Amino acid sequence: MTAQVIVFANEKGGTGKSTLAMHAVVALLRAKKKVLTFDLDANQGTLTRYIAHRKEFAEKNGIPLPCPEHCCWTDSINRIYTLSGEIEKHPEADYVIIDTPGTASETAVQAMALADILVTPLNDSLVDLDVLATLDQDTMKIKGSSQFSQTVWTARQQRMLNKKAPLHWVVARNRLLYTKSKNSKVIKDLLEALSRRIHFTLAEGISERVIYREMFIKGLTMMDFKENGLNMPLSVSSVLARQEIRSLMSKILQNPLQQMKKDAITA
Repeated sequence: MTAQVIVFANEKGGTGKSTLAMHAVVALLRAKKKVLTFDLDANQGTLTRYIAHRKEFAEKNGIPLPCPEHCCWTDSINRIYTLSGEIEKHPEADYVIIDTPGTASETAVQAMALADILVTPLNDSLVDLDVLATLDQDTMKIKGSSQFSQTVWTARQQRMLNKKAPLHWVVARNRLLYTKSKNSKVIKDLLEALSRRIHFTLAEGISERVIYREMFIKGLTMMDFKENGLNMPLSVSSVLARQEIRSLMSKILQNPLQQMKKDAITA
């Protein structure tokens, strides 16, 4: 398997996994990379519908929007094939992006075991932080890691046994509010402490912007704004949102153990 596998995973729903995954897909496609995508959440199917909207919009408007080769992974498929086996059928792919369900699942664990890069979006709340660690109620200090963090640790151990490069784990603070708050600082401080303890890269994700919701129905991303024929003027908000995606992609691909070139994504 030569493709780089990027898995978006969090056992809590509503953290923006699919939105970030789709933006990563389009960023890589626009960098002339061949991308294969898997949606492991067949019931919700957000990434699948995002890509379907994109293809429909492109056809209706005669705009050649780049799209990945996509598979919505169902239970019936899982009984016959394995993720690794399906990926190996596509040796031409440069990147494989996998969107997982917002709950604990065996297929998500399988995907994490294959991941070269794991991206965990996290909203700025103690509820979401509980996915990564347990806190002392009185001191608000970290007591230990969560079940999800243990799953990541197991995936790391498995990669080591298979003599693969260490997993690059990125935790992205997502849906950030424009105004700073005491809660935001508490979460940031706790995540910085936790990043040193269980070894992940902390990144600023995307802010809470209406534009992300508006683009879903057309299958568009912030990386499409310069596409000819879209006639979508860049506002201050969209320029800032585009920069957020570039910055996040830089963090995702900034793994010194993998000889990746991020210039094509961040240029």
